[in-house]
Amino acid sequence: MPFSFPPNRDSMDDNENVSDATRHRIPGVNRVKFRVSAVQFRLHSIASFDEFAGQVEHYVRIAHEFAAQVVLFPEFVTTPLLSAAGEGKQALPIRRLPEYTDQYIECFQSLARRFGMHIIGGTHVTERNGRLYNTAHLFYPDGRVATQDKLHVTPTETEAWNLAKGDRLQVFPTPFGTIAILTCYDMEFPEIVRMARARGADVVFCPSCTDDRHGFYRVRYCCHARAVENQIYVVTTGTVGALDTVDFMRANYGQAAVITPNDIPFPPQGVLAEGEINQDMVIAADLDLGLLEEVRRQGSVLTWRDRRTDLYPDWERGEP
Repeated sequence: MPFSFPPNRDSMDDNENVSDATRHRIPGVNRVKFRVSAVQFRLHSIASFDEFAGQVEHYVRIAHEFAAQVVLFPEFVTTPLLSAAGEGKQALPIRRLPEYTDQYIECFQSLARRFGMHIIGGTHVTERNGRLYNTAHLFYPDGRVATQDKLHVTPTETEAWNLAKGDRLQVFPTPFGTIAILTCYDMEFPEIVRMARARGADVVFCPSCTDDRHGFYRVRYCCHARAVENQIYVVTTGTVGALDTVDFMRANYGQAAVITPNDIPFPPQGVLAEGEINQDMVIAADLDLGLLEEVRRQGSVLTWRDRRTDLYPDWERGEP
């Protein structure tokens, strides 16, 4: 399986292959570094939950071999399960996915424990009080599970699948700092990412699922905009492949990427790593939170500091 793996910044000498900006470190800046992986998950018809679990473990093992500490799976990662229980050309409807919630949680929870990793298990359709939600799950190595419902739901999700909107933004503490998980369409709304940053998030993980280039680039360009506006990292990935028997999952157009602010000392195009479009693969990159602190204090532009919160005071504390 192909992969993308940029150099480990921990292995670089401070006087080699780094810009002048990174040589002049700011006293007191916390040099937290960690490695992330993102999975371009190949959708295909399967015969059983065990087959799905085996594919998930395969990707986790690759990320583990890369020494990743956090791994991201894409949105609607469990939709192949609809093909497993279907008959012939007729898959189960999306409303049946919650039947697999316990197995899904057990699968990812076990892998997070076994490999000592934080795993963002993409999203899975859950049911609460008779309503369906598109829910992202964060699996901690100690067995804890945290969730974030998708907050902005697309017309297809609403009209064809009857998915409800989440009503609460959360941020999550990790040993590497505070993170947020905002799914696909959520990234097209700058206010919600501002709120996540105001609550301390330095990295936003964006599981995604898009069926054509238009949708893909909408999300991708918005991920870049949110990274610039908030001086944060964005890690995103999407589904690839096809589910021939599942409505609205017959086509997928996806690519994983690790996105940075567009400022020295980051890459000029704001991309630390990216996959090959529509290929079955895993990428990895190292995130240096200290560099975010530096550019927030003395970058070419100071987009977070220079917000005109006097013009929109209700947003200053990141409150809804």
